[in-house]
This record gives sequence, structure tokens and C-alpha cells, in this order.
Amino acid sequence: MRILIATAHRNLVGGVEKYLQGVMPALLDRGHEVGLLYEETSDVSAERIDPASARIPTWCAAELGTVTLDRVAQWKPEVVYSHGFGAGSSPLEPALVSPYPTVLYAHNLDATCATGRKYYAFPKPRCCSRKLGPMCLLLHYPRRCGGLHPGTMWRRYRHHMKLNSQLARHRAILVASNYMHQEFLRNGVSAQQLHLVPLPSIDSIPGDTAPVRRAPEGRILFVGRLTDLKGTDYLIRAIPKAAEKLRRPLTLTIAGDGPERPNLERVAGRLGISVEFAGWVHTRQKLDLMRQADLLAVPSLWPEPFGLVGIEAGSLGVPAVAFAVGGILDWLIPGESGELASSDPPTVEGLAEAMVRSLADPAHHARLSLGAWKIAKHFSMENHIAQLEPILSAAVTRAGSPDRLTLPVLG
Repeated sequence: MRILIATAHRNLVGGVEKYLQGVMPALLDRGHEVGLLYEETSDVSAERIDPASARIPTWCAAELGTVTLDRVAQWKPEVVYSHGFGAGSSPLEPALVSPYPTVLYAHNLDATCATGRKYYAFPKPRCCSRKLGPMCLLLHYPRRCGGLHPGTMWRRYRHHMKLNSQLARHRAILVASNYMHQEFLRNGVSAQQLHLVPLPSIDSIPGDTAPVRRAPEGRILFVGRLTDLKGTDYLIRAIPKAAEKLRRPLTLTIAGDGPERPNLERVAGRLGISVEFAGWVHTRQKLDLMRQADLLAVPSLWPEPFGLVGIEAGSLGVPAVAFAVGGILDWLIPGESGELASSDPPTVEGLAEAMVRSLADPAHHARLSLGAWKIAKHFSMENHIAQLEPILSAAVTRAGSPDRLTLPVLG
């Protein structure tokens, strides 16, 4: 097949780009032709997602402007594999679904939530399960779903409603977890259109033999962007409570950066906790930190669409603790690959108890480590491609091969 990858960035920015950096070579190895259409101007000095050795054709909408779709049409893609564009109202996605069969991988909740957060803070912190619609506007302030500016609320609502209205135009929609599958069904996507295709681990791949795990020494690791939804402040406050119950010290390393970092540093200082803020780390540094850790903490308050970091750590035999939210439940099996804390509502005490259950008994920790490694083996690139190829192929077959395509104007 001739597959056009459509996305926002050519540079490695986050999880979407990391996934594409892994899946494009896999598709090329399977004999497919791959092209890359991206929205934003790229930085030539930064890491890119397309494989340099293959020299695949690329098109940048920000640079080409109105001739972008004409250039793409000359390449004659058979199917578009879309991963969403920028936060604004990009004309690219609606322009692509008209002339080409398009398969969308929904990496986030933007099409099912008026803020994309699927989380409210009042009267108690809790994940939201309501369908996107007018009630989102009525409950925005009472539930503290987002900011307080009415203009911002209205713009976001219209944008997310527009994204939702466009879902039906895709030949297929892919999601990474059972939670996302149920969420998109609830928001109007048909069961025939929707496919559960879990994300593969890119940076760490489980070996043929289980990693040898030593007795836990109390090293806790967090990896991710530091935002309010990631629950990192809950984790910091849980450390002394868990240490007291375990009757031994715990160490915490936070790998990542973001707007919450100053607040988190203040919380750690106020509690007198020694926390290493490692900042953003490269892949090799991240994997080294995971190998040294006894436990990965994923204290997200919002329903993570998947939580790939848990699979990456599990590939190295590192179990996890987390609140029971979203796609995390697909890979964190309590008592098998880690321990869960209740999310109704999430509490510091609940997270501390989950950490204690994970670390108190070395034999139990060893079982969790083995279980995390076994579960991670299911999330391989081979399994992912085996699911993805038939979906892309079916989209091409249903579309046929029209001799002439009418391309909308991009501008």
C-alpha cells in the first residue's frame, strides 16, 4: 500500500511522534510505501520522526501552503493514516478525508470532551463519564472542568464539538485501550468503525528472558510531563506516608518538566522530602532510570488514554502503581503487574497504600516484576502491525480506485 502519514509535527515532540518514529520503519519493512504530511515547520537541528535512511517523501503544509494537497495528490496515496493536527482548527484533516480513505488513530480525548481533559475537580476530583454535548457547557463552572474565562470555554467547546462531528467521516478509528473504546462508542462512533489497537512499546522491548530483579530498596520513579492532571503532587505527598508504614526511607526521582514543576518543588521542600528533579531526559537516560527503579509511579488523575510509560517500564521488569483510571487498567493488573489505588476519589493515602503493598514483601515485589515483564511482551510492534495492516487494507478496498479525485482548496 501507499500510505500517507498525516500529523502535526515532523520533530520528536511527544508520544504521538514517538509512535510514528517506530511505526514508519515497521511499515517500510513490510513492503509498504510511506509518505509524511506534517503541519508545522520542523527544526532541522532537532530529532525527526521519519527514518533518514529511507528518505521517504515529505510535505510541510506550513511551507507549501495552498499547493500542499496538489503535491500530495501527485504522489497518489491509497490511504491516509491520520494522527490529528494542532490544537487549532486545522484545515488539513477535513481536506484529506474527502478525497482519500482515512484511518484515524485517536491518541487523545479531544473529540469526546469539551476540554480534552475528561476530568473535573469539584466537589471531589473525579474522571468524567458524560457524553460530549450541551451539558458540558452547563457543568463547566460547577464541576471546575477547565478555566474560568467564558470566551475560552465557548471556543473550546465549539472546537471539540467540531472534532466530534468529523469522526464519522473516517473509514476507521483506532484507539489504544478498552477505556478509549468505550469512550468513543459512548460518543457516537459505530462499533464497525471503531478498532482497539493497543500501542506498542518503542523505546524498550522485553528480552527473551525475564530481567533479574534484586530486593527492592525503595527507589520510586515518575516519568512524564509535569501538569496538574498527572497527579505528581499526590505522589510527593504519598512518599512520607508510605515510608512511615514501610519503616524505611524511600527515594523519588521525577523525570520530566512542565508548568507544575515550581509548585512540586515547593511541596517537596515544605514536606522536607528529598526529590531528584531530573528534568527532561533522553531515551537512554530514561531507560537507565527505569533499570535502577524498584517501582514506577503513574499517579494520573485524568483517564490516561493508555499510559505507554507503564509498558516501557514493564519491559524492563519494573512494576507500577497508579490510580485506577482510563487505559492504565489494560496493563496494570493489581497483584500481577503492580498495584492500583482507588480513583473515586483519588487520595494520597490510597496511593501510599498501593506503594506499601508493592514494596513491603520482596517475594511479592518479585512476582509483580515478572508479571509486568510478561504483560509488556503482548504490546510488541509485531502484534501492532498485525492488527494495523488489515484495517488500512480494508479502507483501501472499500474506497476503490477512483480515476479522478476532487481536492478541496487548502488555505
